[in-house]
Amino acid sequence: MAKFGLGSDPETAAAVTVLTRAVQLDSESRYQQALVCYQEGIDLLLQILKGTKDDTKKCNLRKKISGYMDRAENIKKYLDQEKEDGKYHKQIKIEENATGFSYESLFQEYLNETVTEVWIEDPYIRQTHQLYNFLRFCELLIKRPCKVKTIHLLTSLDEGCGKQQQISGLGEIKESLGNHGVLLELEYSSSLHDREIRFNNGWMIKIGRGLDYFKKPQGRFSLGYCDFDLRPCHETTVDIFHNKHTKKI
Repeated sequence: MAKFGLGSDPETAAAVTVLTRAVQLDSESRYQQALVCYQEGIDLLLQILKGTKDDTKKCNLRKKISGYMDRAENIKKYLDQEKEDGKYHKQIKIEENATGFSYESLFQEYLNETVTEVWIEDPYIRQTHQLYNFLRFCELLIKRPCKVKTIHLLTSLDEGCGKQQQISGLGEIKESLGNHGVLLELEYSSSLHDREIRFNNGWMIKIGRGLDYFKKPQGRFSLGYCDFDLRPCHETTVDIFHNKHTKKI
């Protein structure tokens, strides 16, 4: 903390922690995550600056803030150019039994007020737990800041004894979304294998296991049953891309 020369109060300690993380992510070329941490750290430093009366400390803070703002702006320009060129690619490896990978944790940074339409390709939205997974994902999509109006789901039809349950469950979700002003368009394919989620702001996410990457909870009253950040995961890989022209199904 001494290298920052900003003191050792709790507010400063929080800023230092976030900015140290930003620098680490930056050095690892994890620019999207680094940018988020830089922005959070800068906001914390600005709050400290507002409450600082010592002129020397104010000067030091302004220099630190200016330096971090310059780096954050350079990263933002780089990422914007990567998106423009269609070269952006980020990969997340989820290890076996890892936690902290709820839908909110994975998707939140790509969802903003510009998202009005979503396309989901996942062949396994059939069984009860898979229907609940899809429902949880839909819940995320209708929360602020999103302004989703249409969700397209392309999945495969269960040809066994679970067919009626699948159709009934998706029908209930469709009706519920309609009550929130969101249209769910359903389509079935017998040859679907890919798993892909696309937002109309250009972000595309491919998950090896689709939405079904969580393990079964140990019981209805065990941690992780409600909070998916506490639910252990199966091993899978998440690939994130950006494309100006988001294709439609």
